Amino acid sequence: MKKVKRKLRFKRLSKLTIFIILLDLCFVAGLIVIHNKKFKSFWIPTAMTTKSHKYLAYTLYDEDLVWKIMSENYIEKNEEEVNLDEIVIGKVSEKTHYSNKYEKELFTKDEGNEVYKTIRIIEPNYKAWLIGVYDPSDVELAVSSKLGKMGQSVNTLVKNNNALVGINGGGFEDLDGWGNGSIPYGAIIKDGELIWEHAGGSGGLIGFTKEHKMWLTYKTPSEAISEGMMDAVDFGPFLIVNGKTSKIHGDGGWGIAPRSVIAQRKDGVVLILIIEGRLPGYSTGASMNDVIDVLLRYKAYNAANLDGGASSTMSIEGKLWNRPSAGGEYGGRTVSNAWIVTNKQNKPAQAPNKNNYK
Repeated sequence: MKKVKRKLRFKRLSKLTIFIILLDLCFVAGLIVIHNKKFKSFWIPTAMTTKSHKYLAYTLYDEDLVWKIMSENYIEKNEEEVNLDEIVIGKVSEKTHYSNKYEKELFTKDEGNEVYKTIRIIEPNYKAWLIGVYDPSDVELAVSSKLGKMGQSVNTLVKNNNALVGINGGGFEDLDGWGNGSIPYGAIIKDGELIWEHAGGSGGLIGFTKEHKMWLTYKTPSEAISEGMMDAVDFGPFLIVNGKTSKIHGDGGWGIAPRSVIAQRKDGVVLILIIEGRLPGYSTGASMNDVIDVLLRYKAYNAANLDGGASSTMSIEGKLWNRPSAGGEYGGRTVSNAWIVTNKQNKPAQAPNKNNYK
């Protein structure tokens, strides 16, 4: 009996020892990872660009290192004015020549849909949805009916405006990640009027003129309105201006995250892009360089980043289309405004079947 008991104790001790060794190995591996330069460059900007999880950067690293990494990852502000004369809105239905396979994909219309094209993008680290809107006059800004008190989901904004497609727009106050979209940052221009102005904007207006040309400008709201801006939100950074990409150092300081982007080609076609992210095992997210790469495939001439992270939401035909990183069970977060696609000329617009993109 004594020999049996000794053997059992030995076995228990062996399992405990193995467990401790595994813990030690995990600890050592963790130390190696967090001291890896690539990991620092990924972790710190990703944490610092969230609204409520900046503490994750300081949990692993001291303030000096965080500042150093952020100073190495930034986007040089492109102050070049958009040349609106380069945007020549044409009849895309007559297009017969394609410069690449992506352009052909964009202009091969979905059956029964003359308004927009839905494209699924799957890359090694992220999944995305791209919407091509053939007529830029179908794009307009929708604003929460409770602005200043409460935001509304992109789904709700799409339904309330009888729209076909919607994507979140500008940012808003989001203290500790609990913001409800009620207080937008910066300026909002709707139908040629300044309807909101608040501190915290990025300093860049993203909008469309009376001629339905996408205009990215650092002018004041009053100046922009006097020169023809009809709808605009305040956000950024501008990623492509007049066909020239912004100069990005490192990952631009924006990390890897869900993204919302709006762009326009020289022929007037509007591109709406949603990057899904912060979903382990499904989609990690994208850097600003990743976003630019996608937009250049489809010949974007001007492009700007919209509010991202958990706010990145796309609605098609009143249904949540993407997988947001938070709030999906409620139809997406409430936001202050959204870019929507209407159907002013009552063109055929059959809703896509999501099962076709799996």
